[in-house]
Amino acid sequence: MNESGGWIKASASSGSGECVEMRKADKQVQVRDSKLGTSSPIHILSPAGFATWLHGAKNGEYDSLR
Repeated sequence: MNESGGWIKASASSGSGECVEMRKADKQVQVRDSKLGTSSPIHILSPAGFATWLHGAKNGEYDSLR
């Protein structure tokens, strides 16, 4: 896995610093909290799991968690 870099921020973060970052690692997708940076836990998802999570986020399924 690429632990040293390769993180990308969601385009919706608009520089606010409060978003998620993701990167491809082997055949998985890693996700972390951008405001915590290297202190953030890394959540590991399969590509299908990531696609499902992303679909839910885009459709407001997690808005009640704010």
